[in-house]
Amino acid sequence: MTALLELWHVSLVYGAGEQAVDALRDVSVEVQPGELVAVMGASGSGKSSLLAIAGGLTRPTSGEVLVDGQALAQVSPKQLAALRRRSLGFVFQDYNLVPTLTAAENVGLPLELDGWSRRRVRGAAVAALEAVGLADKADRFPDDLSGGQQQRVAIARAVVGPRRLVLADEPTGALDSTTGELVLRMLRARVDAGAGGLLVTHDARHAAWADRIVFLRDGSVIDTRQAPDPGSLLTEARA
Repeated sequence: MTALLELWHVSLVYGAGEQAVDALRDVSVEVQPGELVAVMGASGSGKSSLLAIAGGLTRPTSGEVLVDGQALAQVSPKQLAALRRRSLGFVFQDYNLVPTLTAAENVGLPLELDGWSRRRVRGAAVAALEAVGLADKADRFPDDLSGGQQQRVAIARAVVGPRRLVLADEPTGALDSTTGELVLRMLRARVDAGAGGLLVTHDARHAAWADRIVFLRDGSVIDTRQAPDPGSLLTEARA
């Protein structure tokens, strides 16, 4: 089985000389189909840098990144943009929905940019919304939706069409605990259906939804393990 995401010995350095800062040091992470991997660590540990590299938003100083078997270092900027539209889905803390587009139009935007016909875009968008329980909100604008509903629209956009890899950056940070749990349940359901997910979080309760936890400290992986109970995660994250 081909991994959906592979990071091999990835390092990222900002600046040079005495001003150089090691954001990541020799990090290796894999995400398989049907697997949700959580990344935990204190602020400044490298979580966001790792996610940016995984999504092709930042190029590593050294190491190799593969998405669905494709080495990102070997593709042109145009090919990288196409790869992100077709294989990668991002879920952000602040939703990043276009306020002037309906829920269905937001979900279908990556497909529209990829040249799909309007009918195909609509069908795929409604199907993705149905998968997160929002087919009846397809023609609502973001301002007419609750925070949890907007985040579920963002998850639908992240997995619409052929996309199978979801990168989530603190996706419940702006939500109350009940709504946040609902969003994580939806993300877990998409992974269980065959997608792969990389979840950046500082919350042990959220990491407990994952199959595997990667702990970062000062840009380095200090431990990787199967997801234990939330109580022991809290102790590890604070160490």
